[in-house]
Amino acid sequence: MNTKSILIAASSFIATALLAADPPAIGSAAPEFSLTDAKGKTHALSQYKGKYVVLEWFNPECPFVKKHYGGGHMQNLQKEFTGKGVVWLTIDSNAPGTEGNLSPEQAAKVMTAWKTHQTGLLLDTDGKIGRAYGAKNTPNMVVISPEGKITYQGAIDSKATPNPADIPSSTNYVKAALDESLAGKPVSNPQTKPYGCSVKYKSS
Repeated sequence: MNTKSILIAASSFIATALLAADPPAIGSAAPEFSLTDAKGKTHALSQYKGKYVVLEWFNPECPFVKKHYGGGHMQNLQKEFTGKGVVWLTIDSNAPGTEGNLSPEQAAKVMTAWKTHQTGLLLDTDGKIGRAYGAKNTPNMVVISPEGKITYQGAIDSKATPNPADIPSSTNYVKAALDESLAGKPVSNPQTKPYGCSVKYKSS
């Protein structure tokens, strides 16, 4: 291997190292975390033991995220399941200075303007939580059981496009996982391949 090839290989390794690792296995314990939301409230996963928890990775500038928020689809999903006692935590793991990173003030404005219904919009500016969950895309979805186990991980739905017109004909994996779980059934499709914009993690 010549010097140029070595440099390219090294650069590729560094770029890969900056990304999230593989997500935790289905059925494994969800990594504990404590993050502050846009309103200054701290949310620790452990405080929600006994409840289903949804984690949703977020970037308001991402067209794949806008697909689900533009027509109110994500907001309706949030409202439906928080109304059933599910905790819905939206997480911004994008680093300061990158697309999608939000200050608390900006995050609060987005929540108001988009009329969201999540339990909290959490700010993970150093990316530690996103990396712990292997979140590589926005949106990236995780469902956690009341026992703290990961029961679903992956895409929000079955059509990996930024086109809102595809929503009605797609299968919403998160809704299916929650409906099955709340009915006392096992999740029939516990892992899918997430799609969307890449999470812009902090490089150091």
